Amino acid sequence: MSLPLLNYIPSSQNQRVEGYEVPGEEQLKTTSAMMQSEDEVQAIIWAAYRQIFSEHQLLTCNRQSLLESQLRYGQISVKDFIRGLMTSDSFWRMNYEPNSNYRFVELCVQRALGRDVYNEQEKIAWSIVVATKGVNGFVEDLLNTEEYLNNFGEDTVPYQQRRVLPQKDGGETPFNLKTPRYGPYYRQQLGFPQIVWQNEVRRFTPQEKKPQAGDPRLYLDVARGLSSAQGNRVPSKVSAMNIDYNNKVPYRRFS
Repeated sequence: MSLPLLNYIPSSQNQRVEGYEVPGEEQLKTTSAMMQSEDEVQAIIWAAYRQIFSEHQLLTCNRQSLLESQLRYGQISVKDFIRGLMTSDSFWRMNYEPNSNYRFVELCVQRALGRDVYNEQEKIAWSIVVATKGVNGFVEDLLNTEEYLNNFGEDTVPYQQRRVLPQKDGGETPFNLKTPRYGPYYRQQLGFPQIVWQNEVRRFTPQEKKPQAGDPRLYLDVARGLSSAQGNRVPSKVSAMNIDYNNKVPYRRFS
C-alpha cells in the first residue's frame, strides 16, 4: 500500500519569484514540433543527458541508444525520454546505489524540476515515495507533478530555473557540477580523505637556508644525546684541606 505524498511548505527560491528571465545555455525549450533537423534532435538529446547526468557521468557507455532512436522518430516525447534516462540502469547504478534515499531525492529534484529542495520535509516526503513505490514509481510521480507539467510539459527538456539573475554576472553553479556522487555519510563510510589538524606547525625552509654537510647545527642533537646519556652528572666539590698531597705527587721509589 503506497502512502500519499506528505505536505511540505515551499521556501522562497529564485524560480518562485516573478521577474525577468535571463536565458542561459541550459535553457533549451525546443518542442517535438520543431524537430526538423538532425542537429536540433541531437541538441535536445545532449541537453537531456547534460541535465539528468552529472558532468563526470557523461560517458559513451551510459547512452541509451533505443531511447534516442525512439525520440528521433517521434515515437516518444521529451518527457518519456527523461523518464527513460532516470529509470535506466546507468542512472540507478551511479545515483541510487551509492546514496541514501534523502540524497537520491535531492539529486532527482534538482535534475527533474530544475531547483533545489525546499527543506528537509520535502526530502522526507519524497523518500517515503521511494521506499513505498520504488525508483520507477518515484520518478513517475515526480514527472507527473503539477510543477513539472507547468514548467516543462511533455516536450521541454528540464533546465535549472533562474540560474542566472540580472544582478549576478556568473549566476549559480549548475547542479551537474556542484553535486558530488557521494553524500557526506557515504564519503565517511567509504574512507574518503578527511581533514586532519596537526598539533605541530611546520614551517617552510628554503633550500639555500638549510644546513649543509659539516654544519655544526647538524650535530646538535648528537651532542644533546651524549649529555643525556651521561645523566648530566655534576662534579662533586672537594675541599683543599682533605687532599693528601704526599700520596698524590708521584715520586721514584728506591729499594
